[in-house]
Amino acid sequence: MSSLKRLAQLKTMLELEPNDLFLNYSLGLENIAQSNINEAEFQFKKALDLNPDYIPAYYQLGKLFELKKNTKQAILFFKNGLEKARLAKDFKAINEFGEAIFFLED
Repeated sequence: MSSLKRLAQLKTMLELEPNDLFLNYSLGLENIAQSNINEAEFQFKKALDLNPDYIPAYYQLGKLFELKKNTKQAILFFKNGLEKARLAKDFKAINEFGEAIFFLED
C-alpha cells in the first residue's frame, strides 16, 4: 500500500476514532513520510495530549525538531522522553534518548 493511501486510510479511521492514541501517532509517522512536518508535529502532540506517558511520541517530536534545526526544542523533547523512559524502566528507549541528546549537545 502506498504512503498516500495509508495517509488517507488513517485520516478516515481517525474520523471514527479521533482519540485513538495509535492512530494519531501513526498519522504523524505517515505525515513525516510525506514531508508534512507541521501536520506530523500536530499529531504527535495530540498523541501526548491523549497519553503524556507515550514514549515514542517524545522521540518522534525530538527527531522532528532536529529536522527543523530547532536543537533546543529537540533536546527538550528528548529529555522529557528520557525521564518517561526512566520511570517506565524502558532501557532501550533510555539508550536511544541518551544517544540523541549526546549527539545534539556535543
